[in-house]
Amino acid sequence: MPGAPVSGYIWTAQSPRGAVLISHGVGEYAGRYVERYHALIPTLAAAGFTVYSYDQRGHGHSEGRRAVVDLNVLVGDHLKAREALRGRPGDDSPLPLFALGHSMGGLVTAASASRDPRGLSGVILSSPSLLVGEDEPAWLKALAPLLAKVAPVAPVSDLGTGHLSRLADEVAAYEADELMYHGKVRALTAATLLGLSHKLWAEYPNWTLPTLVFHGTADKITDPAGSVRFTDTIASPDKTLILQDGGYHELLNDEPREEIRAALVQWLMDRT
Repeated sequence: MPGAPVSGYIWTAQSPRGAVLISHGVGEYAGRYVERYHALIPTLAAAGFTVYSYDQRGHGHSEGRRAVVDLNVLVGDHLKAREALRGRPGDDSPLPLFALGHSMGGLVTAASASRDPRGLSGVILSSPSLLVGEDEPAWLKALAPLLAKVAPVAPVSDLGTGHLSRLADEVAAYEADELMYHGKVRALTAATLLGLSHKLWAEYPNWTLPTLVFHGTADKITDPAGSVRFTDTIASPDKTLILQDGGYHELLNDEPREEIRAALVQWLMDRT
C-alpha cells in the first residue's frame, strides 16, 4: 500500500470470480481471519474470492503505537488500498471488488465507501461500530476530542471479552493471542470513533451500493441498533440485514458461525 506504513497480505484464489478487501476490528489483525472467524479467508479463497487485507496502523505487524489510532487516518489508508487495487498492473479485466469490515473496521469501510464508492461492487459490514456513544452524556462527548488531543494514549474504555462469543474456546483463543492488543480503548481511538460515526449519518442516505449487514442482538461491544438504522437509512435497492437473535459481537466466532459464514459466501456468489 503506497503511502501507508502497514503490512499487507494477499490470499489468492485459484480461479477467482471476485475479490474481497477485509478490514479488521480494534486490537486485532488481518491474519486472525485465517484460523478464527470460522476460517473465513480460506473459505473465501476456496469459493473463488481473492482476499486482500492489511494490519491497520498500530495493530498486528504494522507500525504505530499499539491501538492508538485516528479513525480518519485509517479511512485514508482504506481509500489508498482501494486505489492500489484499482490500479493493479497487467489487470485488464479487474475482478468485482467487495469491501468487508468488522466492528471498527466496519466503520472504516462504511466511511471509505461513503466518501468514494468507485470500484466497489458491494459492502459487507460485520457488527459494525456505526452508532457510538449514543447513551453517553453530552458533556462527555464534548470532552472526548479535548482528551484525545492532550492525552491520546489515556485508557478510557474496557471492552472486555465477556461478550465476544458464547463459545468458551473462542474467547480463550482471543485471550491467549499475543499479537492481539488486550488493553483498554485509548482516548484518540475512542474520540475519533465517536466523531466519525456521528458525522457519517448525514452521508448514508446517498448510499446505493449492494450491502449486507449482520449483527447479533446481544452484542454489548457495538450497538446493533446502528446496523438497523443504517440499513433503514441507505438508499440502496439491494440491502440485506441479518439480525442474529442472541448473537454476540464476533458472530463468525459465535454459535451461529456456520450459517453466518454460509450466508456471507452465498451473498457474494449471487453478486459475481
